[in-house]
Amino acid sequence: MPSQHTIAITLGDPAGIGPEVVAKTLRDRRLPKGFRYEVLGESRGANPGKLTRTGARAALKALAEAAEGCRTGKYAAMVTGPVHKEALAQIQPDFVGQTEFLARACGLPDDTAVMCLTDPKLTIALCSNHCSLKDAIKRLTPKRIINVAKITREFLQRSGRTRPGRALAFAGVNPHLGEAGLFGDEDFRLVAPAIIKLNREGIAIAHAPADTVFHYAVNKRAFDAVICAYHDQGLIPFKLVAFETGVNVTLGLPIIRTSPDHGTALEIAGKNKADHRSMLAAVQLAAKLVLKR
Repeated sequence: MPSQHTIAITLGDPAGIGPEVVAKTLRDRRLPKGFRYEVLGESRGANPGKLTRTGARAALKALAEAAEGCRTGKYAAMVTGPVHKEALAQIQPDFVGQTEFLARACGLPDDTAVMCLTDPKLTIALCSNHCSLKDAIKRLTPKRIINVAKITREFLQRSGRTRPGRALAFAGVNPHLGEAGLFGDEDFRLVAPAIIKLNREGIAIAHAPADTVFHYAVNKRAFDAVICAYHDQGLIPFKLVAFETGVNVTLGLPIIRTSPDHGTALEIAGKNKADHRSMLAAVQLAAKLVLKR
């Protein structure tokens, strides 16, 4: 089968549930047809639930091979199994996440990659990925907000996740958007200029309090996606409504990468209890993006 229809799937850390959810996905009749799936990684000899440096090296090697294959055209897309960040950091100290690893593999700065999680119920995109809350606020700029909003809008259009009359939303950084400076000035100093510029450029986006925006996005279907200032601002509501079916998709890079939205789940590894729906959804989205490209 030609490379434009070959999708790489990494097992992730072999001590986790990655091998199980990959195997279940490949047996699922809902797996997209017309593609060849190449599994990368090594699980032989792994002890489920027990992290090892050997397992971490296997996970890192598979990730690097998939990225290189996507970059050179060997693979049309890559779907990554869950890795254990602490275990990987022990063998590669600068490892903070697969999202940042892939940006570097493409020869780009970490913040080129935009972390987006999507499900029919909710789509969120982050202005910062894996960093402390203190650093996340430092990294928030009008330029970053504008860039993330534009990249997210392009993804929504390409994946068919837009609806007529619906806008994007930006979740306020501070309670009640800062109450005119009572609780911080980031919303009117950093966010408001970006909102104005985006609206002037024809990208409809609302600036909404974070304590209500997800209610309107999920229950009222008022927004196509919510742009968030930092990781947990978006991941907490997203995993509340889409833990079993959500997909993590990396935007802003010249390659297609998706993954399930869960971790290694070491506590249930090897017990045949892992739900593979998020991995299946990740493969389905990767295939859809390949066909849309």
